[in-house]
Amino acid sequence: MQTITAEELKQRINQGEQIHILDVREPHEYEETNMGAKLIPLGQIMAGQIDEIEDWRDQELIIHCRSGMRSMQACMMLESLGFQKTVNLAGGILAWNALA
Repeated sequence: MQTITAEELKQRINQGEQIHILDVREPHEYEETNMGAKLIPLGQIMAGQIDEIEDWRDQELIIHCRSGMRSMQACMMLESLGFQKTVNLAGGILAWNALA
């Protein structure tokens, strides 16, 4: 698992990079604020319900939650399921929103 800062992620998005971003928060959190990432709550990932992202297995996958703890767990779980390039967004959506 690698780590990326909100500033680094924003720069890559602004440069037009195609990036796979996964939000592992709960649906009600996603409704409050989101960056347009694919939503799969941590509980589903822990249960192995990841069919929606199977195509991302060999690609970089940036994962975020509210502050970075759940996304760290998701990175570890996905790595155990064979995902090669997981990246945790340091500070989560809180760090992302602080850039706005």
